[in-house]
Amino acid sequence: MFNKALKFYTKYFAVWVLLFGAMAYFAPKPFLAVADYNKLFFALTMFGIGAVLEAEDFKHIAQKPVIVLIGCCAQFSIMPVGAFLLAKAFRLPPEIAVGLILTGSAPGAMASNVMSYIAGADTAYSVSLTTVSTLLCPVLTPGLTLLLAGSLVPVPFWEMMGDVLLMVVVPLFVGFGVRHYFKNQVEKILPVFPAISVTFIIFICSLVIASNKGRLAEVSLVILAATVILNLYGMSAGYGVGSLFKLGTKRRRTLVIEIGMQNAGLGVVLAREHFGNKATIPAAFFVFICIITASVLAAIWQKEAAS
Repeated sequence: MFNKALKFYTKYFAVWVLLFGAMAYFAPKPFLAVADYNKLFFALTMFGIGAVLEAEDFKHIAQKPVIVLIGCCAQFSIMPVGAFLLAKAFRLPPEIAVGLILTGSAPGAMASNVMSYIAGADTAYSVSLTTVSTLLCPVLTPGLTLLLAGSLVPVPFWEMMGDVLLMVVVPLFVGFGVRHYFKNQVEKILPVFPAISVTFIIFICSLVIASNKGRLAEVSLVILAATVILNLYGMSAGYGVGSLFKLGTKRRRTLVIEIGMQNAGLGVVLAREHFGNKATIPAAFFVFICIITASVLAAIWQKEAAS
């Protein structure tokens, strides 16, 4: 019964993100009180994700390196360049522009694995792509941000790289190690770990809203439009890449979700730490937008599979 409740909680994380986001707007103080623990919370998120990975997930990468390479190259080219061009096209202020570019330069979101599963896409491919892009992000995320946004604001490459290593890679492998060495014990409480990750992602998104309550009313439709277009562009380009390389329908759908859903939670933490609260706004918007669009697509594809 407890495991079923945890699975239900994890499956409908989009609902909780919206619900707690509303709570953070109307009652920001409880969220702001623990804002200093933001980086720790994200590290715990990655620990929870690492704990659900298995050696089998890494075997998929070794067995089909070419399609993983295709997906990762698309991930770290389509979205960062798209974010840069949109920032230019919409003439976004420097703080907002760097936030959008940082979001585009983030790796794939672990939530995409859940969405791929619900949508009936290739979940193993999704896990492989997310894992590899996450392992590459300590260099590529700050590097691309420096390359594309360095002329707008100072980008602390080494500090960002260190933060990503400590918040992403180290806890991911600690979680994986715990799963590997304590497999029998972990199996009994496995649904707890995705629930931990979902909880902290909800908190991170809520903290952005609480921190920017005064600014949200000033946010223009231009910023909202830029984030929506970035998400839809990423999804469309993902399908296009899959078609170009003649991947099957399931893998094309995986690329749609994987490329369209960035790890904006990481973008939020890095933006707040290195560029200020205002820079977190595009990443926060992107979290809500990509959850909604991916959920809609997953529901449509799920119905198609059932019919």
